[in-house]
Amino acid sequence: MNKKQFKQFIKNLPLDVNVMGRDRYFNSAVLVPLIKIDKEYYLLFQKRAAHIRQGGDICFPGGGYEDCDKSFMHTALRETKEELGIKKKDIKILGQLDTYVAPIGAVIEPFVGVIKKEAIDKMIIDKNEVERTILIPLRFFKENAPEEYTLKYEVHPFTVDENGEKEVHFPVEELGLPQTYHKPWGHKRHKVWVYKYDNEVIWGLTAVIINDLLKKY
Repeated sequence: MNKKQFKQFIKNLPLDVNVMGRDRYFNSAVLVPLIKIDKEYYLLFQKRAAHIRQGGDICFPGGGYEDCDKSFMHTALRETKEELGIKKKDIKILGQLDTYVAPIGAVIEPFVGVIKKEAIDKMIIDKNEVERTILIPLRFFKENAPEEYTLKYEVHPFTVDENGEKEVHFPVEELGLPQTYHKPWGHKRHKVWVYKYDNEVIWGLTAVIINDLLKKY
């Protein structure tokens, strides 16, 4: 690398830090909606329709980033409009929580916003995606600690299908990698939080976002 190339290399270093390898992940954004009712703040959740992916889960409105989106905030607002019929003009964005890189291979950008109370009464729920909405007082999460569990993640270089056939995903033997990689490795332990409210279970990504939100509360 000559002096000119080195200078260009320095110029190419990012001024704003991003997520390395972001293009390998599913990029998405969610809105963490707050509603003030009788001097108390509530979180607005939605229960996903039973027939879609992760059906029945409790989550915040949001979804995948699309080419038409100007920003991740635009993604969160667009998805909220599509899923709940709440317009941008009825949402005041307060700020953004930290970016979350989920073990499932997704990057999530959470935005916190206040929704006008009257907009809740005018919601038009897309029943193809949302079964119903749920309002839960923010103080419930502050006053009730979640249950904690631990999952274990492993990297599998191969799997065996229902016919007993071995399907190689990563040719560790052919590549001559050490024996430790010839079988599942990693054994990464991942903490999972679970909240229970009115016979509903809130867990996964949504619980992670709630916990981060509470640190600011």
